[in-house]
Amino acid sequence: MTYLDALQATLAGEHAAMFVVGYLGGQTSQSGSPDLYDALRDSYTTHRGRRDLLVDLVRGAGGDPVAAAASYDLPAVRPDDPASIAAAALAVEQACGATYGYLVASATGDQRGWAIDAVLDSALRELALGGGPRAFPGR
Repeated sequence: MTYLDALQATLAGEHAAMFVVGYLGGQTSQSGSPDLYDALRDSYTTHRGRRDLLVDLVRGAGGDPVAAAASYDLPAVRPDDPASIAAAALAVEQACGATYGYLVASATGDQRGWAIDAVLDSALRELALGGGPRAFPGR
């Protein structure tokens, strides 16, 4: 996988993450589950910032940024079940961590450092959402 291919795959993953996390946030009660709501809001903001940076990186690498899909498969969650919402958000972070792992393998220098930071951030989000620690986040 070339660096540009890895950037495009990571950008596609961020498009999907924003869509799903936005949906999950809309299913979460700010008053009933304030910690989960805040975690999802923070996650959305982080994924949006990464998406914007990836668009710039793809262009800088000479590519045309992959567009977001019209829709994505959404997890089946009940709005009155914060545990299922957190589990779905955990799956998003695990997928993003794995995608950033491919970017780490394809990047060099500052771009590699940024991708490593994204893997670590995803691992921390996994822990906050009830996931367990793993020896190799992003795998």
